[in-house]
Amino acid sequence: MVAESFACYLVSKDEAGTTRGEVTRRSAVQLPAGEVLIQVEWSALNYKDALSASGNPAVTRVFPHVPGIDAAGIVVESSSPMVDVGDNVFVTGYDLGQNTWGGFGELVRVPASWVMPLPDGLSLRESMIYGTAGLTAAQSIEALQRNEVFPDSGEVIVTGASGGVGSLAVALLAKLGYHVVAVSGKPQAHERLKTLGARRVVGREEVSDTTRKPMLSPRWAGAIDTVGGNTLATLVRSLEHDGCVAACGLVGGFDLPLTVYPFILRGASIIGIDSVQCPLESRTRIWRKLAHGWKPPKLDMVVSEEVRLKGLAGAIERILAGKTLGRVLVQPKADA
Repeated sequence: MVAESFACYLVSKDEAGTTRGEVTRRSAVQLPAGEVLIQVEWSALNYKDALSASGNPAVTRVFPHVPGIDAAGIVVESSSPMVDVGDNVFVTGYDLGQNTWGGFGELVRVPASWVMPLPDGLSLRESMIYGTAGLTAAQSIEALQRNEVFPDSGEVIVTGASGGVGSLAVALLAKLGYHVVAVSGKPQAHERLKTLGARRVVGREEVSDTTRKPMLSPRWAGAIDTVGGNTLATLVRSLEHDGCVAACGLVGGFDLPLTVYPFILRGASIIGIDSVQCPLESRTRIWRKLAHGWKPPKLDMVVSEEVRLKGLAGAIERILAGKTLGRVLVQPKADA
């Protein structure tokens, strides 16, 4: 029997625009419409979740709200023939945790079309070590491969490598045999990144050229960029001939100071990565890879912290301040 109420991390915004997060209980009838009700066993903290919890209107417009763009658990109710009660499933992307109540609660209700069956080879916990971050990293690698950037092409650089997407990108690329260069401004993360498979780790200054030269010396066969702004522009200007950047973040800014020279003289490519609306066929293919051939041997090392609901406020502060490493897993349970 499904509980009438559930514990969650609820974010409210008052008339002055001040946000407040609290661990509380809410009635299951307050959950949004959907064919599938899931008892959430694991979630994960993403930067987007922290923005939602801070009341950022670009992420969440309707309050009160339960953040959490990732959720994995067991189906407890289903009116869809595609999903059975008792199935192990997970949800990433779509509107989960943005304006639809998300994974920072013991229950979520979602459309059946959002639900992914847990593939053989993954536990519910492992699916959340990956989560949206892992899907994004894998999409980025597929983009490089479509543009013929392979392990024997040369060095592939990953920016923001100490974060969730970056750490997973390093681990996945290393598993596939790439020569990975990780970029991190956190000295405490360097050994961790080498353990995940980075051949070397460099500082942010390596990918921050402010001279505005239209092109720089060619260095990288490919790149996965989680930063954007001048970092992305520097990478594009530093690509080898026919090199490619998979762009999946903008924490460093959304302006792109570039000329057309890298594109018409070196055949450079920028591929944008959108994990939110990734088609089901692509999701299914990628998750099959993540569960089997692409699964890193040290996947658990990507996790730096596990918290329950009462620990979320502190973890949100840390990720906004840039003080987290890798993935922060969330067990959306209220402490006794």
